[in-house]
Amino acid sequence: MIRRCLHSNWLSSFKGPDTKFIPLNQRQGREGQCSREQVRIPGSSSLPFSHSCCCSHDCRVSHSHNQIPYVWPYSSAPRTILQEKLSLILNSTASSKPKTSLLPSFTLQGKVSGLSIRWFSCSSNDDADSDAENEENDESDNCESENKGASVKSTADPEELHKVCKVIDELFALDHNMEAVLDECGINLSHDLVIEVLERFRHARKPAFRFFCWAAEKPGFVHDSRTYHSMMIILAKARQFETMMSMLEEMGEKRLLTLETFSIAMRAFAAAKERKKAVGIFELMKNHKYKVGVETINALLDSLGRAKLGKEAQALFGKLEGRFTPDLRTYTVLLNGWCRVKNLMEAGRIWNEMLDRGFKPDIVTHNIMLEGLLRSQRRSDAIKFFEVMKAKGPSPDVRSYTILIRDLCKQTKMKEAVGYFYEMVDSGCHPDAAVYTCLMTGYGNHKRMDMVYELLKEMKEKGCPPDGKTYNALIKLMTSQSMPDDAVRIYKKMIQNGIEPSIHSYNMIMKSYFRVRNFEMGHAVWDEMSKKGFCPDDNSYTVFIGGLISQNRSEEACKYLEEMIEKGMKAPQLDYNKFAADFSRAGKPDILEELAQKMKFSGKFEVSNVFARWAEMMKKRVKRREPSDRKCTQLVHDQRYSF
Repeated sequence: MIRRCLHSNWLSSFKGPDTKFIPLNQRQGREGQCSREQVRIPGSSSLPFSHSCCCSHDCRVSHSHNQIPYVWPYSSAPRTILQEKLSLILNSTASSKPKTSLLPSFTLQGKVSGLSIRWFSCSSNDDADSDAENEENDESDNCESENKGASVKSTADPEELHKVCKVIDELFALDHNMEAVLDECGINLSHDLVIEVLERFRHARKPAFRFFCWAAEKPGFVHDSRTYHSMMIILAKARQFETMMSMLEEMGEKRLLTLETFSIAMRAFAAAKERKKAVGIFELMKNHKYKVGVETINALLDSLGRAKLGKEAQALFGKLEGRFTPDLRTYTVLLNGWCRVKNLMEAGRIWNEMLDRGFKPDIVTHNIMLEGLLRSQRRSDAIKFFEVMKAKGPSPDVRSYTILIRDLCKQTKMKEAVGYFYEMVDSGCHPDAAVYTCLMTGYGNHKRMDMVYELLKEMKEKGCPPDGKTYNALIKLMTSQSMPDDAVRIYKKMIQNGIEPSIHSYNMIMKSYFRVRNFEMGHAVWDEMSKKGFCPDDNSYTVFIGGLISQNRSEEACKYLEEMIEKGMKAPQLDYNKFAADFSRAGKPDILEELAQKMKFSGKFEVSNVFARWAEMMKKRVKRREPSDRKCTQLVHDQRYSF
C-alpha cells in the first residue's frame, strides 16, 4: 500500500551565498558571487540555480531514513553551442608535475534547512519520453565506470589461433572443405583455443557452430562448461533458441550444467521478451535437481528487469514470494526493473516496501533510484535525492556523481557538470575514466574540442589513463564531426597504449570515411579489421555494403551480402532501390529475382528468400507509384493545353 502525506516544498528554505564561475588561475583562495540564473520550481519561489545544485556537508534534513520524495518537472536551461576549431594533438608530452585541474572552477556552496520528504504518491510516468534517452545497456554506455567482469587470461597459442581463424574465414563458404583443412593443420586443441576462436566469430553463428561441432569430433578433446557457454551465448544472440536448448540438454546428460548455464538461457529469453520461456528455465532447473534459492530467483528477476520487463518481474516475484525469503538484492533488482521503464510510482512502492521489511538501501540501490529519476526527466527531484544522500547517507560515490554529471552533460549544462566534478574531488572521491569520458563527451558535443584535449591530458597527469570506452567516445566525437583522420590518430594512440580496439571502433571510423566519400580509406579500414583478426558484425557489413552501393559497386556488394547471410546474420537494412537501380542501369533490371533464383539453385535457400522478399517489395512499390505517375503526367498534359 502506498503511503501518502501532504505536499511539501523542498527548496523553499534554501539559503546560502551565490556561486561564481572562477577561471582556473583564480580558483584557489577565492569565493565570489555569480549571476543569479533563475529556475522556478512549481509551487515555490524563484531561486538561483546554484542553490538547487548543492548543500554544505553539515546541512540538516528532517525526515526518516531516505524515503522517496514526490517528483516535480525540472526546467532545463537553454542549449548553448560554442564553435571552436579542433586542437587535438595526441602526441604531445604531458608534464609530470601535478597541477590543478584544467577545468574551469565552479565553487558550490549552500545550505539546506528544515527539508521534509513525502512518500511517493505520484502517477506513473511510463509514457514520458526524453530526447536524449539514457543508454539502457550498461555495457554500451560510455560513462560506465567498469567492465562487467574481468575475463580470464587465455593460454591459447596466438599463432594457432590465427591459423584456425584464417582457415574458417577463407574456407567456410566452401562447405565441405573447412573441416578437412582444419584436420590437416595439426591443431593442438585446448579449451582456451576453442573459446578464443568462438570469441572471434561471436557475430557469425554458422562458422562458429561448425567449428564447435568439428572440435567435438576430435579425438582427445571434450567440451567443458566454458566452451559450451561460449557457444550458447553466440546462439542466444542470434535467437537460435532451439539449438541453444538442445545444447543445454546435452550438457545435462554430460553433467556439465552450472548456474551460469541456466543464467545464459534466462538472459537470452528475457532479452528476447520471451517471459514465459525465461520462467520455464526456472522450472527446468528443478527438473535437473538444482536447488532454486534466492540468488537464482534474483538472477531471473534481474534478467527480466534489464529487458524492460519490470511488470513481469514483479508478477513472478508475487508468485514466488511465499517460497523464498527476499533479500536486499531482490528489492534492488525489482527497483531497477521499474526504473528502466520509468514507472516511478511502482519504484517508490518497492522502495517503501523495502524499508518496511527492515532493509536499509545501500549505495547501489540509491544510485539506481537516482538514475531512474533522471531517466524519467525528474531532474530537480534527482538533485534533491542526491542532496539527501549527502546529508543522511549513504554518501555518494564516484558512480553517483558520474550518473549526475552524465545527465548534465547530455543537457549541455557543462558549468553545473564541472561544479559537481569539483565537489566529487573535494569529497574524497577519485575521478575515474568513466566520469572524465562523460565530461569529454559533453564538451565535444558542445564543440569545445580544446577542453576535450585538456581533459585527456589531465587524465594522464592524474594517473587515470583513458580506457577503451574513453577512446571509443573520442573516436565517436571525431566521426560525428566528419573528422575521420583525427579518429584514426586516436585509434593509433589507443593501440600504442596497449588497448585493444573493439569492432565498434572500426565500424565508426569506416562509416566516417564513407560519409565523407573517402572510399579508399573506408576499404582500408575494412582490410585492417580483417588483418587484426576481427570478424565483422552486422553493423560492419551494413556500413561496408552501403559504402560499396554508394560507389555504384552493387555487384561487389552482392558478394558481401551473400557472405553475410551465409554466416547466419540477418540481411541489412539498405537502400535496395539504389541497389536494383544500379543493376537496372547496367541492363539488369530484374537482378534481385535473378539472384534469388541463383541462390535457390545452388541450395542457399535462406539467401534466396531474402532476395526474393526484397524483389517482391520493390514490385509493390513500383505498382503503388505507377498510378500516381500517370496522374501527374495527365495533369501536366491538361495544364499544357488548357490555354
